[in-house]
Amino acid sequence: MAGLAGKVALVTGAAKGIGLACAQSLGHAGAKVLVCDIDGEGIRKAEQQLKEEGIEAASTVCDVSSKQQVEAAVAEAVRRFGGLDVAVCNAGIVKAVPFLEMSEDDFDAVIKVNLKGTFLTSQAAAKQMVEQKKGGAIITMSSVNAVTAIPTIAGYNASKGGIDNLTRCMALALAPHNIRVNAVGPGSIQTEMLGADPIEIGNVVKFLASSDSSYITGQTVYVDGGRLALNYTVPVPEDA
Repeated sequence: MAGLAGKVALVTGAAKGIGLACAQSLGHAGAKVLVCDIDGEGIRKAEQQLKEEGIEAASTVCDVSSKQQVEAAVAEAVRRFGGLDVAVCNAGIVKAVPFLEMSEDDFDAVIKVNLKGTFLTSQAAAKQMVEQKKGGAIITMSSVNAVTAIPTIAGYNASKGGIDNLTRCMALALAPHNIRVNAVGPGSIQTEMLGADPIEIGNVVKFLASSDSSYITGQTVYVDGGRLALNYTVPVPEDA
């Protein structure tokens, strides 16, 4: 697989889990990585962990629902590492509430982070990539729940379905600038049934960020251990 030496990557929602695994995978392939999260203490710990693994990394606090903070994060990547080549829009939340009891605030909160945050991060990253005139790669984080439906997470389902179509729109809009946009759709990660590891998502993100995927854009790659083929859904606890 082609390496990412000399590339600069930004990963949102990277304090733990899939986001951290994406940063690890990109970093071990040679990229310099700016990790972002709304959790200040968590993202500083993630930065330290990446550095201990030999990855050139920096961190910044970022609420992806804020245009100002997203633009500041992109600017920080440029300030620290000289540019931006890869953006991974991973930040996301879920609120599990029975549909008839779901409040407007519950729904809005999920859409604001998951869908609007993906739009803001992608747009800010793309503007920097266009300015650099070197192309780039944007990877958004979809889910099998963009296709399947779990009635207690209607906002999450809607946000991930929106990310899939937003990804296709951005891929077409940014193709003239040699910027590829793809989504990764994880299935159940680290569950008793599937036992998948977040690094398996990180490795697909690494592939989509590299020149090995140079003819792939506007796609959602489902990394789900066959869950969609099985048509299997995982109940989400209401305190999620």
